Amino acid sequence: MTDVVHHGLLPAPPPRLLPTVTSRAAAVALAMLTVLHLVAQVAEASTWARVTQVCLMPLLAATLWCAAPAPRSRLVRLVVVALGLSWLGDTAPAAFEGDAAFLVMVGFFLLAQVAYVVAFWPSRRASVARRPALLAPYALAAVALVVACAPGAPGPLLGAVVVYGVCLVAMAVLATGVHPLAGAGGAVFLASDAMIALGAFTGWFDPPASGFWVMLTYVAGQALLVAGVLARSCSQLSGSGTGVKPARS
Repeated sequence: MTDVVHHGLLPAPPPRLLPTVTSRAAAVALAMLTVLHLVAQVAEASTWARVTQVCLMPLLAATLWCAAPAPRSRLVRLVVVALGLSWLGDTAPAAFEGDAAFLVMVGFFLLAQVAYVVAFWPSRRASVARRPALLAPYALAAVALVVACAPGAPGPLLGAVVVYGVCLVAMAVLATGVHPLAGAGGAVFLASDAMIALGAFTGWFDPPASGFWVMLTYVAGQALLVAGVLARSCSQLSGSGTGVKPARS
């Protein structure tokens, strides 16, 4: 049967998203720490939640880097940059207090969204940006979020919310052109940040264990973005017929 496949009479099986031992190990570690982090959020164990959160984005970046075929593409490198900036958004605010901590978080995540936008920009023609009926829900979500947050975010803070909202929605829209998994990740990431904004500026989002829901959607959104990038990289590799092997880093 293998001879039949090799001679092209049957299609070869699709490449795996995590083809290397290191990528699978990083993904397993990410899954375990995510569960531990979410349990800590529910239990309000702030120390455990803080320590585990520090590890999440580095493990996701390691999963992407070790799974992506070498040489790593522009898309992969820029997404690793976005994950690094997200990690700074997770960690740097701890050095500040009050509004300063919030602005530092928003600043680093704004840079992360810009990195995602730059990474996904070459795929814009395949995204919903060219299909008004599919683009409309993203535009409406952006407008509704800004309108809801405006009363609680006066002055320069409102400007920061508008700029971040535009970049966040642009990322979610452009992600749809990369791969369906990335499109889903962009939408989930958008929902996660919407929860943060509504909780910070309106008080509308304040369910029990709100941190659980924010972090669940945050990690899920980022992981789906990475899965979409890997799926795109795998499809391009299998379609090129170059025979390049995945890196074993």
